[in-house]
Amino acid sequence: MGFRAADLERFRDRTVPDLLPDALRLLFVGINPGLWTAATGAHFARPGNRFYPALVEAGILPRPPSITEEGMTADDREMLVDRGIGITNLVRRATARADELTRDELRTGARALSTLVAERRPPVVAVVGLTAYRQGFDRPRAVSGEQEESLAGARLWVVPNPSGLNAHDTVHSLARAYAEPARAAGVIA
Repeated sequence: MGFRAADLERFRDRTVPDLLPDALRLLFVGINPGLWTAATGAHFARPGNRFYPALVEAGILPRPPSITEEGMTADDREMLVDRGIGITNLVRRATARADELTRDELRTGARALSTLVAERRPPVVAVVGLTAYRQGFDRPRAVSGEQEESLAGARLWVVPNPSGLNAHDTVHSLARAYAEPARAAGVIA
């Protein structure tokens, strides 16, 4: 993909539709769309983002989706949908970095997520980003992994953010973390 920084700026504050299959088993919750995601309409689209490579290594997906300037192909969307995997965000608006979000936006997003989960009833939710979870859900001492409380009846995990800015995690460590909620949801054995 060949976006320049100036090209991406025009996508600031745009929203990206959720990917929500009818048979939703595992809902991944990003912090908010990045500008690459807003430009393509495909979640976790930035080149170098380790989300899809980690899903492949964990056995959740058979291959990474191909994301172009036009987004994700229908076949690749179907690959996620067929496995019952959904993707949404705590905050709807696109920014260059998650640290551009306010605590109030994260808290508002957490309430909206609770409503979405109550309506769609996925058995498992995985929030992708510990700091965003801590701020949005007012859980300053939360740690990664399965949480003691549920979210609108769903088992709740907090997993590491796959952004390259989260340098201490690797595709391998992300795959291990993402496999836990996937096993709980019955997406993998």
